[in-house]
Amino acid sequence: MKAAVGIIGVGMMGHGIARNVLKHGFALTALEHPGNQPLTELLAGGATTQTTARAVAQASDVVILCVTGSPEVEAVLTGEGGVLEGLRPGAIVVDCSTAIPTATERMAALVRARGARFVDAPMTRSVQHAHQGKLNLLVGGDAADTEAVMPVLRCFAENIVLTGALGSGHRMKLLHNFVSLGSVALLAEAAACAQRGGIEMPVLVDVLSTGGGAGIALERLKPYLLNEDPSGLQFFMSNALKDLGYYVNMASDAAAQHAIADAVAGTYDSAVQQGGPRKLVPELVGLLAGR
Repeated sequence: MKAAVGIIGVGMMGHGIARNVLKHGFALTALEHPGNQPLTELLAGGATTQTTARAVAQASDVVILCVTGSPEVEAVLTGEGGVLEGLRPGAIVVDCSTAIPTATERMAALVRARGARFVDAPMTRSVQHAHQGKLNLLVGGDAADTEAVMPVLRCFAENIVLTGALGSGHRMKLLHNFVSLGSVALLAEAAACAQRGGIEMPVLVDVLSTGGGAGIALERLKPYLLNEDPSGLQFFMSNALKDLGYYVNMASDAAAQHAIADAVAGTYDSAVQQGGPRKLVPELVGLLAGR
């Protein structure tokens, strides 16, 4: 029999995860929450809902968390009516959020104390990839636990990388996001300088695309550079700042250098103060250009 799956956090990414879990024939229970995307499609596909995280856990063999970050994960797990109160023995909590690794390890210990299991499986790629079931997952945890949950993960992931022990998935996600968001910040600052210096954006894009600036970061910025369309990277500036803060936290814990990360985080912090938390990351170009 297929596992019963619960999901907490049916936002832009979580909705894609949920629709693909349903598509592959798993029973799905979602937590009702004001931050959810519309649930019409999921309900039509046979999903059910619950009003507490505890009730979602009681109905599920696998509980997927897809929330903003470590404080939200902790609240969902340990708060009143939380997941820990309803976990079935042997159930698996899969944390697809972007989180601080040490917090992940602490939450996993609480889950294990309840006789359940924990796997961290943060994702990369876009909302469109989530909708298509083609996310990349970075999976950390005990080998038996990751193998047990693999049929569910394959529903919404095209590429799954086993990163190692519990917490390594979240460590790898922060490394990835530092490189990705750092590359975007570097390109955005260069583009803002080009604008103020009278360089036409098509010329800049052409030169970078055929030279050392080529890559995914440029491709995601390109719609904004050419047409002021931020949809190439549908990621809020506040989330970028949060992820960079987590990276600096992780690097500090490891006594690793983080001077560049500090500068990138400062760029996003200034952008959030200037433009607000709901600006999309490509709009960093316009903010840096002073428009």
